[in-house]
Amino acid sequence: MQIQSLFIQPHADGKTGDISEFTKHFWSFTTQQRIALPTCVAFCISSTSNCVVLQDNHIKTSKYNIFTFLPINLFEQFQRVANGYFLVLLILQLIPEISSLSWFTTIVPLVLVLLVTAVKDATDDYVSSALYSFSSECSFVLHAKGKWMNVRVGDIIKLENNQFVAADILLLCSSEPYGLCYIETAELDGETNLKVRQALTVTSDLGDITKLMNFDGEVICEPPNNKLDKFTGTLYWRDNKYPLDNDNMLLRGCVLRNTEWCFGMVIFAGLQTKLMQNCGRTTFKRTSIDKLMNTLVLWIFAFLICMGVVLAIGNTVWESWIGRNFQVFLPWDESQRSAVFSGFLAFWSYIIILNTVVPISLYVSVEVLRLGHSYFINWDRKMYHSQTDTAAEARTTTLNEELGQVEFIFSDKTGTLTQNIMVFRKCSIDGRTYGMELSKTACVDFSFNPLCDRRFRFYDSTLVEAIKLEDPAVQEFFRLLALCHTVMPEEKSEGHLVYQAQSPDEGALVNAARNFGFVFRARTPETITLCEMGQAVTYQLLAILDFNNVRKRMSVIVRNPQGQIKLYSKGADTVIFDRLDPSSEDLMYTTSEHLSEFAGEGLRTLALAYKDLDEDDFEIWMKKLLFASTVIENREDQLGALYEEIEQGLKLLGATAIEDKLQEGVAETIACLNLADIKIWVLTGDKLETAMNIGYSCNMLRDDMNEVFVVSGHTLQEVQQQLSKFLCWKNKSIYLVYLRGVRFVVSWQAHALEPLLEHILLDVACLCKTVICCRVTPMQKAQVVELVKRHKRAITLAIGDGANDVSMIKTAHIGVGISGQEGTQAVLASDYSFAQFRYLQRLLLVHGRWSYFRMCNFLCYFFYKNFAFTLVHFWYGFFCGFSAQVRILPDLSVFLKDVDDRTSLRYPGLYKPGQQNLLFNKRLFFLCTLQGMGTSFLLFFIPYGAFSVMVKEDQQAFAVTIATSLVIVVSVQIGLDKHYWTAVNHLFIWGSVTVYFAILFAMQSNGMFGILPSNFPFVGTARSCLSEQSVWLVILLTTVVCVVPGLAVSFLRVDLFPTLTDKQSRKREGPQGQNLRRVRRTSSRRSAYAFSHQQGYGELITSGKNMRASAVSSAHSPGRTPHSSNWIENMLKRKNEVSCISDESGDRAKNRLPSSSTEPELH
Repeated sequence: MQIQSLFIQPHADGKTGDISEFTKHFWSFTTQQRIALPTCVAFCISSTSNCVVLQDNHIKTSKYNIFTFLPINLFEQFQRVANGYFLVLLILQLIPEISSLSWFTTIVPLVLVLLVTAVKDATDDYVSSALYSFSSECSFVLHAKGKWMNVRVGDIIKLENNQFVAADILLLCSSEPYGLCYIETAELDGETNLKVRQALTVTSDLGDITKLMNFDGEVICEPPNNKLDKFTGTLYWRDNKYPLDNDNMLLRGCVLRNTEWCFGMVIFAGLQTKLMQNCGRTTFKRTSIDKLMNTLVLWIFAFLICMGVVLAIGNTVWESWIGRNFQVFLPWDESQRSAVFSGFLAFWSYIIILNTVVPISLYVSVEVLRLGHSYFINWDRKMYHSQTDTAAEARTTTLNEELGQVEFIFSDKTGTLTQNIMVFRKCSIDGRTYGMELSKTACVDFSFNPLCDRRFRFYDSTLVEAIKLEDPAVQEFFRLLALCHTVMPEEKSEGHLVYQAQSPDEGALVNAARNFGFVFRARTPETITLCEMGQAVTYQLLAILDFNNVRKRMSVIVRNPQGQIKLYSKGADTVIFDRLDPSSEDLMYTTSEHLSEFAGEGLRTLALAYKDLDEDDFEIWMKKLLFASTVIENREDQLGALYEEIEQGLKLLGATAIEDKLQEGVAETIACLNLADIKIWVLTGDKLETAMNIGYSCNMLRDDMNEVFVVSGHTLQEVQQQLSKFLCWKNKSIYLVYLRGVRFVVSWQAHALEPLLEHILLDVACLCKTVICCRVTPMQKAQVVELVKRHKRAITLAIGDGANDVSMIKTAHIGVGISGQEGTQAVLASDYSFAQFRYLQRLLLVHGRWSYFRMCNFLCYFFYKNFAFTLVHFWYGFFCGFSAQVRILPDLSVFLKDVDDRTSLRYPGLYKPGQQNLLFNKRLFFLCTLQGMGTSFLLFFIPYGAFSVMVKEDQQAFAVTIATSLVIVVSVQIGLDKHYWTAVNHLFIWGSVTVYFAILFAMQSNGMFGILPSNFPFVGTARSCLSEQSVWLVILLTTVVCVVPGLAVSFLRVDLFPTLTDKQSRKREGPQGQNLRRVRRTSSRRSAYAFSHQQGYGELITSGKNMRASAVSSAHSPGRTPHSSNWIENMLKRKNEVSCISDESGDRAKNRLPSSSTEPELH
């Protein structure tokens, strides 16, 4: 398909005015003038004359509408084989020659089942059919009527700060200099750091109504696709063409930050937006038990045919040999021409009579059971989050039992596992640690600092005392934090500072420096102003050595008021330690131990160092930098080499430790789910280091695991080699998938998921205890879930809180939405929702396990009871001349619970039977049917033999005896299967027996005979039969004989083959506490510097483009420098080159250092 064209042809005459008057002027126009404002004329494929129908921004998540509900819902319901079976049965019952039952006995329950299910499906769909379009109004929309849902392609809209972007928009202009704006893309890629978008220079000055009205550009762009990191287009305007890329676009799902307002033109709307292209289709989800029941119904139907054939043959033989002798008393009907034809009619009659072997009440009972489970989830107060007033919600009623069979959980990171809150917890300065546990000391009093953040908390007063005593190391430490960053300050009122940080890491560090007396107040392209212990100090900003993924550090060069030139650097400890001056070696060892302690607590660590620069040396270096920044070839390499040159010989100051706050109970929940044999995979759009650090924080990655492997190949062959090499390390514990390139080259991101590699990828991943996929797009999340679903045939659950998680939520068997801070789109697409990740433990181990247990026990009991009931007619056929006569028997249902919720959470291993399908499968089905057959045989032949001895010929008394025996036997059986007796159990079990007798006496009463004498002719039969002691003795004998074998088997099974529930019920002590406790890391060190940081902010600051200032300094492009992954080897290599230390002494020095935590890469 060729690229598509978007033609914008506005013509309007309107009043002029500034931006603040835009809305007022617009609504003063006439209707004709408004219609003539910018809007889309055509959206066509350039190579053909076919036009693509443009969509508005109206998006629904519902499956049905008023016209499609009936056909689609009926199609879905008749995918159940039993519903189709009963439809055929209904047609047969309309034929009077073969039906001994009225047709309404089938049509009424069938219609009831279809109606109840349809109402349930409609209710579920209505609840989840909230529009994806945002309910709030746009700040200003040309042509549309103000609602997001009314926005169309070509409309020019105005966005204001903190507003969601609900369409894919081409940025035209903004309130910031040079047409810049800042966005948060958490719903797209899970990253909370700010990103920069910039309008084209030619449109950045369209901040005037007249200029916007005269905008008559033509945009040619790519067709709608799901590539979030790529956009290709061209703007044709004023006889010139301007290239468009992703840096000019605001995608649906972004949030405008730190920008007062901006104007943009809608390029894609509704389902054509890139976010919605990643969301996938809404599919009809069915449980594994539903699929199994379809198979069992087919088997039962085949068994029913066999019984019908046997009885039809019996009817033919009986009519041929015996029936002819009774033609005078039992003449054939006019349609009955021969014994063979009589057998043919008997076959269909028995198909109708024995249809209860597949009872339609089964599906009604299943739906009622599921509905009850859904209400239990909704009513669970232990899953209610009081802070946000959010209760758990079962948004569907069809998947409850599958919650008890989950084997794989696919979780998002940002907002699902974490709170997106960074907190400065501890630090190491000049070999001393500061910061204590919250419970060990009181919060520090920062009242001495009028500019402090009242919300900041720190729990070690000795650090404040060191500041007040003017400790030079401590002051230099916080001075570095206040100077070395890319944060933008905003002082809304005197003393009320708001920091706009590109990453939450930097925001936490600058805020910490602020509270300890080094307040970052303002910046220009050339200066940085601090308030140091109440004194204003301005530093001249000479250069910013920007961060990138290769350097893993950031540096600034400043001149202080005393004229000294200083370089301040912060970054990953592995790269900072490698560049230290030999005089800092002892301090490095001490700080390294502190870093290991911080990392052992799951904190994100960062090393800080500085260097005094000579004036002459700096001037020479600066000239080299200016020259390198202007070269055409290898500019980044030359800049990187210069950065490397000046960042040598640093002096260590210390290290920081930031807590990336997890949601409450995340680590404990993951540990508990692991004990239940549930595999948890994290799928996130964040960077590798961020994902790994969170993995350590929540105990998914631990130091007792053998190794962490990173697969990061750039080509198909590299990825294949790395995956194959891992298979040689099957004894390793961890596997970390790194799907790279989301931001760079699109072809990189999907190599591991290509058909040639997906099998080996899955094999390798399943060998590991933990799998973390980072840098994945929303569509790749769905592909990973689909890969496991397709090849492992395991029940999968996806959980997330943002729009970037919708695709995997829809793809998984079960989708769970977190009601978090990234909107409600994940909740709208989910099957279950709640406020905190920790509630997943209760949803699965309690509600899921109960639902599965109840459903399985219900099905086993139901098939047992129905075979016992139905086959009585089969045995009776041999004694009634195969005449297809019937006797009516009652029906029951069941509701069980084996252990309480505390036991389910205390023993996660109780969840495993559901994963292995142990409680209901084909084997258990056959055992239940055999038990039912045996019970039916005893139920018929024990009363038959007793009545023969008693010489009783009353067929109705015989039927009452069998029916009563059946009701008592199945009631006793269900009572024996109970694990807990409650008032509800007593009510349903003994209430069913009471109702049976009430109906029995009512049906054979004088009153019913008087109303419908032809339908109720057996007056007084029950009263007469049950008044005889011999009948009750027969009932007692039948009950004992039917129940005792099953009771004996149950006792033997508990002793010889106990289940997990049986074993745990015998234990009085709980599991060892260490299983669920958070394991403290003690050795491995993970630097956490700027994991969500973005390259290029240094250049943006020094260029002054993001500031309202006229002076703009020359820009410096970020550089890259190659570095070894092993910082110890690099440091020793450097030392060997300088002092010619021998290899032996180098080895000894290496052995003195703590173990490195840099991850080995497979090549």
